[in-house]
Amino acid sequence: MNTIKKNFLYNIVYQALIFAIPLIVSPFLARTLGAEGIGIYSYTHSIVYYFMLLTLLGVNNYGNRSIAKVRDNKDELSKTFWSIYLFQLLTGIVMLLFYAAYIIIFDNQYALYATIEILFILSSILDINWLFFGLEEFKKTITRNTFVKLGTLALIFALIRTPDDLWKYVLIMSAMTLLGQLLLWYYLKGQIRLVKVSIKDVKKHIKPNLTLFVPVIAVSIYKIMDKIMIGGISDISEVGYYESAEKIIQVPLAFISALGTVMLPRVSNMLSNGGDKKAMMYLSKSIAFVMFLSSIMACSLVAIGYEFAPLFFGDDFQKAGTIIMILSVTILFVSFANVIRTQYLIPKEKDKIYIRSVFLGAIINLAMNLIFIPPYGSIGACFGTIAAEFIVMFYQAFAVRRELPICQYLKQSFPFLIKAIITFGFIYPLNLVNFNPYVRLAAQILAGVAIYSLLNFRYISSIIDFKTLKTKLTHK
Repeated sequence: MNTIKKNFLYNIVYQALIFAIPLIVSPFLARTLGAEGIGIYSYTHSIVYYFMLLTLLGVNNYGNRSIAKVRDNKDELSKTFWSIYLFQLLTGIVMLLFYAAYIIIFDNQYALYATIEILFILSSILDINWLFFGLEEFKKTITRNTFVKLGTLALIFALIRTPDDLWKYVLIMSAMTLLGQLLLWYYLKGQIRLVKVSIKDVKKHIKPNLTLFVPVIAVSIYKIMDKIMIGGISDISEVGYYESAEKIIQVPLAFISALGTVMLPRVSNMLSNGGDKKAMMYLSKSIAFVMFLSSIMACSLVAIGYEFAPLFFGDDFQKAGTIIMILSVTILFVSFANVIRTQYLIPKEKDKIYIRSVFLGAIINLAMNLIFIPPYGSIGACFGTIAAEFIVMFYQAFAVRRELPICQYLKQSFPFLIKAIITFGFIYPLNLVNFNPYVRLAAQILAGVAIYSLLNFRYISSIIDFKTLKTKLTHK
């Protein structure tokens, strides 16, 4: 369990760093590039993101799972890595050609930015994070990410000055992403041998990869397509508001994703070695932990979102505050579904349930976007996202109700939500206090942490060994 805790902490850092740069620089970029500039970047990146998805297909989950199963056999590990990566390389080359055709034929208005973003596709071709996740070696990805993200931060503050510097921002983000993937190849030495693989070895990965890609593309419809539809149907500035709000929502979700990424290879390895009972124990503990975190995160963002957005992004981004408040509820749905997916459906290879759930979510999201985006813009996109995330969670839980004690999971989660709502009741009224807004926000955050911690003191004590901690501190 110590290894899991350590890897969880490593991956929290990894996930946090992914969002750290956009979050740290968002106030600066909002005031420098404006809603329109941010909207253009979000819109063009959403399009190139689909080509990146088509490059990787289902490799992130499939590669993670496959490496975890063979990591104890060096020869099999090397063969599995190279056969999966060759498949990834071939799809990447094809997508590179298709994206070049897309720029030439379709993208005239934002052609400069789209051309620069070719670097994102190259970074996807070189992406081998799935190898290190499967090996549970998260420290190496963190070392790489720390260097790259700090470099990105420095370049943005040094080079971005006016709205005309948008192309520089696009170049920094895409080039540094590519550099990060290149650096990770340095760690391949000593882990993987250069072995010969046949076409047959590569072909056997096509079907399972495509199977796991179906949910990836379906999820992207209600995660990424929102921005493309807002930009196409509504106004590009609306994309800027939605993108800014989503950055805030993604921060708490990074913690949830960290747990899922750590547990997927561990549970896959357990199940392949007959450790079903232990895997189910981890699943129950994970559900409790993510609902403990997600309940307070969701309620806190509802409480402070409207006042937080203009303070963080600038007065022109008040609408982003409303979007933050609306989307906060999705944190609960995503968190619960994430554990079911990464610790049961994928390790158990129950891919059909996963696929059906996200397809239902995608269909509902598209339908609701077409109805609500035209009259309500970015606010309308929120309705489809909430409905989609709920349907995904509900279907996955319903489909495994005879195999997992879903009612028990909900029962152990409910008290956390009640306590989070009680905490909300204390911190939301502080918005009405006429005081320095920054001091008020700090007071709300500190009060929220203190109240929620006190209400959950028994649970916190159960996951933190205070006696051991006290002994270590005394010895120091």
